[in-house]
Amino acid sequence: MASQFATASGVRSNINPYKILIAGGCYSGLAVAVNLLEKCDTIESPIPVEITIVDERDGFYHVIGSPLALASNSYAEKAWVNFKDIPVLQRPDVRFLHGTVSKVDCENKVATIVEQPDQAQRNEAYDFFVASTGLRRVWPVVPQSSRRKEYLEEARRHIDAVANSTAPVLIVGGGAVGIEMAAELKEVQPNVKVTLAHSRAKLLSAEPLPDNVKDCALDLTEQAGVDVLLNHRLKSQTPVKNENGIEVFEVEFENGHKMIASQVVMAISRSVPSTTYLPEDALTEDRYVNVRPTLQLSSDKVANAESHFAVGDLINWSGIKRCGSAMHQGRYAGLNIHQLMLQDIQGKEPVFNELAEIPPMIGLAVGKNALSYGGEGMKHGKQVMEWFFEDDLGFRIVWDHLRLGGIKA
Repeated sequence: MASQFATASGVRSNINPYKILIAGGCYSGLAVAVNLLEKCDTIESPIPVEITIVDERDGFYHVIGSPLALASNSYAEKAWVNFKDIPVLQRPDVRFLHGTVSKVDCENKVATIVEQPDQAQRNEAYDFFVASTGLRRVWPVVPQSSRRKEYLEEARRHIDAVANSTAPVLIVGGGAVGIEMAAELKEVQPNVKVTLAHSRAKLLSAEPLPDNVKDCALDLTEQAGVDVLLNHRLKSQTPVKNENGIEVFEVEFENGHKMIASQVVMAISRSVPSTTYLPEDALTEDRYVNVRPTLQLSSDKVANAESHFAVGDLINWSGIKRCGSAMHQGRYAGLNIHQLMLQDIQGKEPVFNELAEIPPMIGLAVGKNALSYGGEGMKHGKQVMEWFFEDDLGFRIVWDHLRLGGIKA
């Protein structure tokens, strides 16, 4: 730890700042930072910290807003906020590094970071490490750019391409991403014909949800003006020129159905955990991170496992991957790191927050409507949209929940 001295009783006193390294600056990573700072700032017993947040992007990107960010230029501007423009984290004990963590030496508590844009390597020592890099998702599930300026251009090109479509835009994949992408595109560009193709008999087929939820998702998608093709697995897409010399795609499905599409958008995420920097002993076969209910690494083969945390979509835990769960886990990790600091300084036995099993739950935005499913069953309609997403796919809700605009008394 960062402690310098110990009293005769063994209780620490007079400490240097604790160094916390957070890999990933999205929902869970920012939740760790904000909640930890809030606890360490208490007047009664302030604890000095130095927090470093490493991210491939140069800002916070509202991932669940991607379906709208890739349909609306004005929303795209809002969905990505440079880290330097997040008020609550503009303080001398917080810094951001634009780059990636390539390796974590848990025994020596040193991480290797590759910085952008020059790819220079640096070693960063820490007292506590938090893995919150999430899942690596493909385009167009999320933008692939690492800088806001490039992302806006990436989004603009995509939006222009679909807005100028002369034939249907085909969205392939009837999971949550595909449904929301198709519905938002139709909502923002009502003159564009949008078709959603899914390989199974029901939408949301990969999720452990009851059939009435999946049937409701279909109803809401069709109400949004999207044509839905179920049991349509994509076989091929061939670029050709139409009668006006414009490139379109001849699309064929495995059931023999054919169509012409102006754009084919793959909304099948094929997401994989972004965990290559962690020790193999910390990971499952599918490369998710095994954690205790305290969010600390669970493997007894990893050195200093109690000082290493993992939160968000990359952990091996129950429940559907959701923004709300990621922020909740980040909060618990921040509070638990604070408990370990108190143990080190004052000799107090830590009282940890422990993550419970998470049952299947979902919030799905579908045009002007939304559906939710959880412990109270299923609800859907415009009021559900207001509760869960408001009019910006939850950006304001997340911003305020994470207190990114500042912590209010």
